[in-house]
Amino acid sequence: MGPIQLGEKVRDKVTGFVGIATARIKYLNGCIQFCVKPEVTEPGKMPDGIYIDDIQLEVIGEGLTVIQEPDGGPQQDVPSATYCG
Repeated sequence: MGPIQLGEKVRDKVTGFVGIATARIKYLNGCIQFCVKPEVTEPGKMPDGIYIDDIQLEVIGEGLTVIQEPDGGPQQDVPSATYCG
């Protein structure tokens, strides 16, 4: 398999955390992380995404495909201050 694509279902090799890759960020030092969003388990409650290094992730399914339409809207899962050096 090639590099992780947004929308693919991925698993963290270390923790087993599973979700959909919804965002990709690349830092100045070359580190690449993906925001991984888990499935909704409690109706009406949107779970937070978690940023995980790309080398720690494996693709486990096709996930979903979304038609991209740039709208400049709000960013739902912005990395917290703990991720920014």
